Formats: sequence, structure tokens, C-alpha cells
Amino acid sequence: MDEIQLVLETAEESMKKALHHLEKELVKIRAGKANPALLESIKLEYYGVMSPLNGVANIMVPDARTITIQPWEKKMIPEIERAIMNAGLGLNPQNNGEMVIINIPPLTEERRKELVKQSRAEAEHARVGIRAARKEANDELKKLQNQGIAEDAIKDAEEKVQKLTNLYISKVDQMLEKKEADIMTV
Repeated sequence: MDEIQLVLETAEESMKKALHHLEKELVKIRAGKANPALLESIKLEYYGVMSPLNGVANIMVPDARTITIQPWEKKMIPEIERAIMNAGLGLNPQNNGEMVIINIPPLTEERRKELVKQSRAEAEHARVGIRAARKEANDELKKLQNQGIAEDAIKDAEEKVQKLTNLYISKVDQMLEKKEADIMTV
């Protein structure tokens, strides 16, 4: 029975990872509102070391359409601007000599539809990951059955794996629904 429990725990862990990855990817898709998480993936050179943006500056959101980046050293301003432009986020940074300011433009209807499409693709990747975890768990359970574990115990475990799969897929759907609503809200 311990082997079955281990298979179930491993499957759930894989499903959690898929959900967590989706969460991180959805945060990167901007919904027309300023969010410091948009800049999380940006890295720049700081004293010869690639550092995350929040490791060289304070990132603040003074209002719904603006992100300000206050570098700890003023000489980093051009470097920060370059890193943001090169990140391919479609953001246009400006500076006032003290800090970098990013105005988040309102999204066009066309852009909103593209972002919804992108969100759906990320959700589908998560679903694929969850289903792969289910397949892996079921394959492991078949191996255990071949090793002599009772067929009833294997059937129960397969049902539990399916319930886990349904639960995590519904969580993906909820996250996608929330993100779509966020994106489409003007």
C-alpha cells in the first residue's frame, strides 16, 4: 500500500508544479494594469553579474497605469531602460534622471484578444502537464499490479488519480477564467 500512496503523492506533486508554472506564466501576461510582476523576468548586468531587476532597484506601482523603478545607483538607469526594451514586453521606459518610469498603455481590443489566446495556450500547457502526470501515475500503478498488488487496490488508486486530475484541471480552468476576465475588463 505504501507504494500506491507514493505514486499518488508523486502525481499530485507533478500536478501542483504544472499549476504553479501556469500561475507564474499568467502573471507575466499583462492585463492592462500596472503590476511589478511584469518585470520579474528581467535581468541585467550589475557589477559583472546578471541580477534580477528587483535586485538593483525598488519597483513601485504609484497608480494603475504606472510602474516606477528607483535604481539604487543612478548610473544604472540606462542599463535598466535597455533591459526593459530588450525584454520584449512591449513597454516603453522613460527616465527623469532619478528613476525609470513605465506608463502602461490601455490595451486595444485586438491586443486583448491576443493576450486571451496566449493565456489559453498557457492553460492548455498546464492541462497537458496534469494529464502527463496522470498517465505517469497510471503506468506506475500498472507496474505495481504486475508485481502482485491487488487489482482492487490498483483500481481505487486509479480512481483517486482521476479525481486529482479533475480537481487540478478545474483549478486551471478557474485561473484561466479569472485571467480572461482581467484581460477583457477595460
